[in-house]
Amino acid sequence: MKEREPLFSTKNLNLLREPLNDSNPITVQVLGICSALAVTVKLKPSVVMAISVVAVLAVSNVVISLLRKSIPPRIRIIVQLTVIATMVILVDEILQAFAYDVSKQLSVFVGLIITNCIIMGRLEAFALANKPWPAFLDGVGNAAGYGVILIIVAFFRELLGSGTVWGYPVFEKLGLYTTGYVNNGLMILPPMALIVVGIIIWVQRAKNRKLIEEK
Repeated sequence: MKEREPLFSTKNLNLLREPLNDSNPITVQVLGICSALAVTVKLKPSVVMAISVVAVLAVSNVVISLLRKSIPPRIRIIVQLTVIATMVILVDEILQAFAYDVSKQLSVFVGLIITNCIIMGRLEAFALANKPWPAFLDGVGNAAGYGVILIIVAFFRELLGSGTVWGYPVFEKLGLYTTGYVNNGLMILPPMALIVVGIIIWVQRAKNRKLIEEK
């Protein structure tokens, strides 16, 4: 009788670890950049978006994995989109019920999770070929890798652009404004999200030389 693989074997744990570092969907695979531009002006919406994507991707991966042997290849994309859309609608309804102010800030961007290439990519590349548990871990790992970058970008954009963190007036409490400090208005403009992501990519590749492509 074949021995069952432990739930948290090294192989399974790597599904959680790698997207946080060597296979990060934003900094390594350069996916999901639109969200980094759209929702990272403030930290709170970014955290909510990150949690939303974790929920959508993890559950969608499991559902597609469970259905993988019964989905006709010709309609697999339609099935995947249907599953993702259903999850996005549920998440949006929950946000409107329990976090209405944040839901208003995110506006249409929650709905655009449906077209997030990270989610479609993981369903197509992983969930269709693996069992539910690995698919769940892969979904959580990739969504967490995406969310971590969103949160880092939002932290610096809100801090330097508005002088606050999660709405708390950090610079005002530190008395920096009385010394002549002025918030950097550039930080709240969309191009600064790309610049911050670029800095993160530079730091990551400086620390991990194997990520630099050989020319």
